Amino acid sequence: MHAISRVSKLSARGYLRAATAAAARTPRAANVVAVRTLTSSSAQTDRETITRLLYSIGTKREVERYLRIFSSSSDASHPAKFAVIKVGGAVLDQIDELALNLSFLYRVGLYPVVLHGAGPQLNNIIESAGVIPDYIDGIRVTDAKTLQIARRVFLDENLKLVTALEKLGTRARPITSGVFTADYLDKDKYGLVGKITKVDKRPIEAAIRAGALPILTSLAESDAGQILNVNADIAAGELSKELEPLKIVFLNDKGGMFHGVTGEKLDTINLDEEYDELMKQPWVKYGTKLKLREFKELLEHLPRSSSVAVISVDALQRELFTDSGAGTLIRRGYKLFRHGSIESVGPDRLRQVIHDRDPDVLSGEESVTQVLNSLKETPYTIYGDEPLDVVAIVSHPEGEVPILKKLLASRTGIMNGIVDNVFNAIKKEHRRLFWTARADDENRAWHFERADGSFTRAGKSLFWYGVHDVQEVERIVKSFEEKGRISRTYLPVGPSAPPHRVGSTPGSVRSYSTMARRRVPGTSRGYATAAPSTEEKRLALIGARGYTGQALTTLLSSHPHLNLTHVSSRQLAGYPLTNYTKSPVTYSDLSVQEVERMEKDGEVDAWVMALPNGVAKPFVDAVDRGAAERKDGKGGSVVVDLSADYRFEDGWTYGLPELYGRTAIRASKRISNPGCYATSTQLLVAPLLKYLKPGVWPTVFGVSGYSGAGTVTGPTDPDGRPTTVPKVTPESLHGGIRPYALTDHIHEREAGRHLSSLLSGALHPTGMKIAFIPTVAPWFSGITSVLSMPLSERVTAREVRALYEAKYEGEKLVRIKNEVPTLVDVENKHGWTVGGFQVHSEGDRAVVVGGLDNLLKGAATQCLQNLNLALGYDEYAGIPVE
Repeated sequence: MHAISRVSKLSARGYLRAATAAAARTPRAANVVAVRTLTSSSAQTDRETITRLLYSIGTKREVERYLRIFSSSSDASHPAKFAVIKVGGAVLDQIDELALNLSFLYRVGLYPVVLHGAGPQLNNIIESAGVIPDYIDGIRVTDAKTLQIARRVFLDENLKLVTALEKLGTRARPITSGVFTADYLDKDKYGLVGKITKVDKRPIEAAIRAGALPILTSLAESDAGQILNVNADIAAGELSKELEPLKIVFLNDKGGMFHGVTGEKLDTINLDEEYDELMKQPWVKYGTKLKLREFKELLEHLPRSSSVAVISVDALQRELFTDSGAGTLIRRGYKLFRHGSIESVGPDRLRQVIHDRDPDVLSGEESVTQVLNSLKETPYTIYGDEPLDVVAIVSHPEGEVPILKKLLASRTGIMNGIVDNVFNAIKKEHRRLFWTARADDENRAWHFERADGSFTRAGKSLFWYGVHDVQEVERIVKSFEEKGRISRTYLPVGPSAPPHRVGSTPGSVRSYSTMARRRVPGTSRGYATAAPSTEEKRLALIGARGYTGQALTTLLSSHPHLNLTHVSSRQLAGYPLTNYTKSPVTYSDLSVQEVERMEKDGEVDAWVMALPNGVAKPFVDAVDRGAAERKDGKGGSVVVDLSADYRFEDGWTYGLPELYGRTAIRASKRISNPGCYATSTQLLVAPLLKYLKPGVWPTVFGVSGYSGAGTVTGPTDPDGRPTTVPKVTPESLHGGIRPYALTDHIHEREAGRHLSSLLSGALHPTGMKIAFIPTVAPWFSGITSVLSMPLSERVTAREVRALYEAKYEGEKLVRIKNEVPTLVDVENKHGWTVGGFQVHSEGDRAVVVGGLDNLLKGAATQCLQNLNLALGYDEYAGIPVE
């Protein structure tokens, strides 16, 4: 690792110095967007080159993931959310190395706030003047002469660092006053030493908006203008409390914190889990004890996503851009639990974790019920943290070797390293353990670093620790296969060569991967997911005259496998369907009897009911009767109903794939398509359910284009063809908006009912309700929904955004942005957009804005998603995915 790091640094240094002159001339627009994107072509080349250089210290996926996380941590209103880096005075003696590492960050568009001390430099000058530094309680006693020298030293060191950065083409702004306001800590005891009372972040944010790194000293001023000396560690802590950055980095010459007995570096300290025990250790005393107290007090003021790292300057990039990190990572974490039953965890909570994170469930290979039922086959223990950011399930029959069945982590669990905490808890209880992972797992190195042995066969790897004899491994694996505890044949055990990255070293890698699946009855080989169907199938659409029917027929024109063969409309019978281009189709007026006969004869593979509320039942009943008489053994056609008629029926599957999963839809013949408002409302509320305040319900204010009100029969056109016109016209709104159905709107009840299935029954035994106010507006299509939700505990806006990113990671039809979505973000778009994440100043109420096109993701696009899943197609076949 050290060799490769050295090569990386030399390459980067050479590149940066060669690019200095050009970079110094690179124009920087005075706004955060330009700062973040490095708009000039030379700046973009810098970013790409430095990013490639970073690949030498971590995998490409690691580097790009952390770049994405850090880049999205700040926005125009809060540009200083990435990191606070406190530079110890001893590190200033390595100023070239420090400037190089800070320039790395600048070149990839990241702007840390840098605050430095100058203790060793100050001591050298004071001692050379014949003055012995005086300390009380570890605090430098500062008289007027000492303060005069300190101010000069701070300014000199600040200028040296700024100059070194500028030589590398990195813009830097010295900020030596105007940030910290302080009172005397104890004037009689310590002299001119300050206790910070206020932090003004405006000079810092102004520097970043101007495209410069802010370089601060820890000097403060009193309200009367007296300069006061403040310990740089304390100043960095107070600055971090004000800025709430993702990372707080303390650079020192030791490179971390160390065990007082063994001398080994402490990789990770999880305060909620380890603090009390650590403080009892005899080797934790004096400076170490003080540091731990300070870090604990600091992190208790910050979001749980924030962490402290104590590292050396040459390890800065490895700490920021790799899972293994560097130095010592300190974070709050959560208390861990271990339970021997699903009931102790909470069945609804566990079901939701499996539903949202288990790749076998997400791919349709298993259902949540199958996973839970498999647990009953052997004794098991569930490990995790209190908010279930990580859940691990270990199967351990009496007298047998345990298997790690599942390890499911949220984005927060990964970022905060909770995965390793949970794995270490398992390791304390089980001296031997086996698990499996896919050979193409992007986090495969994590497994190798925790395993004593492994081998790979047919795209699957088996890992274990605690067993060192190959014959013993073979005996254990044979026992697993005989009892169906692992799902494929691994015998005979053979050697494998783990694809370690060159120079990788075992460490506290903060990453995860999903573990072994249970054996699927009736199969002995293979994990492959069935390929999507490409079979040509036929669809009948009943009620094709309205806006939704028109939108669906347009979509179907681009479907590669599903053909629209029948469209039914009483008013348009006999007229050609004009917006379907794959083949000529003529409107018919299908009766209930004709629908029953068509189903019995197998003329179609799927039906879509695009009828007003209360009208679909006779046609659905006809399909049911026809299906009962079919002789082709296919079990009848799929029915997707677009009305509200079946959204509350237990026998129907509610088709919102992003929230309630794909497995049930794939297995269903009867699917109720969610309402447009209800879709946006549920997608808005679901990520925040963990903070739902009992008895206080979220409020959603929804504004929709007038197409959402539906159509009525209009005058005939010149050819005699009947037309439709909007039920609510823009003219009738007189340029304004019109609230309607102010209470008891059906989408209010719909959203509350289905969201309740995601709640813990113990915490919310009566489920939940939604307060919903719909409004019609004078544009054609597009819904904007504004959620205002009281919270059960304090959170930050960044934590709220992280919940949405974790919930909808990988969803192709969900787009997350910082800004409030506007009509242009949703109109004629096939997905749902969310943004504008805000939290009330008291931290107890979140406001989030989401939007979709009511005719597309709110109706037709969602219908096609459900059809694709139920018919075995790729979920997005025929849907333009942006």
